[in-house]
Amino acid sequence: MVSFLIRVQLPDSPGTLGAVATALGTVGADILSVDVVERTGGLAIDDLVVELPSGRLPDALITAAESVEGVEVDAVRPYAGILDTHRELELVEEIAAQPKTGLELLAEGLPKIIRAGWAVIVEHGEPESRRLASSSAAPESPFTDLPWLPLERATVLDGEESWVPDTWKELGTELAATPLGKPGKALLVARPGGPNFRAAEVARLAHFAGIVAVVLDG
Repeated sequence: MVSFLIRVQLPDSPGTLGAVATALGTVGADILSVDVVERTGGLAIDDLVVELPSGRLPDALITAAESVEGVEVDAVRPYAGILDTHRELELVEEIAAQPKTGLELLAEGLPKIIRAGWAVIVEHGEPESRRLASSSAAPESPFTDLPWLPLERATVLDGEESWVPDTWKELGTELAATPLGKPGKALLVARPGGPNFRAAEVARLAHFAGIVAVVLDG
């Protein structure tokens, strides 16, 4: 079995998610977990982790889900593990217990919370910015030209800007960033291949970074 993360947009009405689950079952997919990302304007954005038998193409998941009226699939990508909505508290506790390695723990643990591919923590400097910590999957290329620093508030970044490396662009990398305690220090997260970061996810990212910044300053 192979696990995938599917982000679906569907009518926020009773029975719709059940219909999607039934449709996915017709192609042999088994839903492991569900997380509501956002609800707005009568629509829900849900992340589903599903298992699909080896040899089945992920396109089958898209076809099955979109066979339900009003459902659209935003993205499908391989995913390891299940969604754990309680991971935030555990990570804060780990950082509080080991503040000297707090930045490294944050960079490594955050992608699992917000379903990102990688994360880095950067600091504005003259003439170049520098990397303070990064997750194991983060690119090894130096982070020096970051014109969006200092950063006043959490935001989605344009993945086609000139500062973005070509390899990131080729992968269709979605980017978001938030200040970490002060504008000159920021947490950058990425999703190669998408999906894009929703407003609710950016707000969640900012809130979590704010908590961690307080813990580390304490």
